[in-house]
Amino acid sequence: MISFELTEEQRMIADTVEAFARDEIRPAARAADEQGLVPAELVGKIWELGLVRGVLPEQFGGDGGQRSSVTGAVAGEALAYGDLAIALHALAPRLAAFPILEMGTDEQRARYLPGFAQAAFRAGSAALMEPRWDFDVLGVAARAARDGAGYVLNGEKCYVPLANESDFLLVYACSEPAAGAVDAFLVPRVCPGMTVGEREKNMGLKALATYGVTFKDCALAAEARLGGERGINFRRLMSQAKVALAAMAVGVSRAALEYARDYARERRAFGVPIGTKQAIAFMLAEMALEVDASRLLVWDAACRLDKGQDAFKESCQAKSYTAAAALKIADNAVQILGGHGYIREHPVEMWLRNARGFATLEGIATV
Repeated sequence: MISFELTEEQRMIADTVEAFARDEIRPAARAADEQGLVPAELVGKIWELGLVRGVLPEQFGGDGGQRSSVTGAVAGEALAYGDLAIALHALAPRLAAFPILEMGTDEQRARYLPGFAQAAFRAGSAALMEPRWDFDVLGVAARAARDGAGYVLNGEKCYVPLANESDFLLVYACSEPAAGAVDAFLVPRVCPGMTVGEREKNMGLKALATYGVTFKDCALAAEARLGGERGINFRRLMSQAKVALAAMAVGVSRAALEYARDYARERRAFGVPIGTKQAIAFMLAEMALEVDASRLLVWDAACRLDKGQDAFKESCQAKSYTAAAALKIADNAVQILGGHGYIREHPVEMWLRNARGFATLEGIATV
């Protein structure tokens, strides 16, 4: 029998993070969206929750907690329930720290992980997506060609969160085009041949700073390749990234559902709450079904990852389903609020803009 019952510790983490998201993140979300800036004080408070350094080994300054994809998904959903852009900003260091933790060499872990175990927030990021209409995570166009003992990196990346704040980027590039092998390279932000472009102007996620990054004959030492000669398990890293975004899509979906449900209970038309109208009630019921179905897909993929199994198919299914569900649920929430749904007085229009990004974005979160 399959069971997705959370452990007592996971339930405590979910409750703690969700309470924080409701009390601290949600009230700050609108101003962050309007100003295009996540408050540093709020980021510091999220960092204190230990969602990054909590799972880093004690030898690197972390708390030594056990890393779990299910726990990461639960925390990601709870943070995104408060606000997606703030959640992505606060968890961006995972994009660098977690792949290094799982697949880096001993030297790479010793060099880079202590920086993410400090008391203060440290920006980190990864560059995966490319500005091509036919971009596919399994068909990365950036190239890292062998050059003596090192590599020469060429290519373009987009939607790189916090690229202008991170000391280094984890850059995904193809090192063996004939074999289609994708590797990851640790590239310092100040590196000849690497250029961080202007901040991107996106439809949603306006509080999250993302950038385009260009690499032109960027020379890297052999030690820059994550995992050394062993390399990385790229499919596993992409599975973790898809699960993370899928979990956050559930958080956005649940936020929109609950806001629309509460509005339908309070808003009266013709003397009765609009939630008693069949059309609205059925819409809310369908939204609730989609939230639960989405979460089960996320947890199924996350459980497989925790067991060390190949979860690429399951993570793709979860990402695809939750992306469509989040957009539909957020749009339904706007419809339920009617004219109020289209104005900034209510957050559903912001959630709709944010939800639209799930179908496009890849590799900007991980568990």
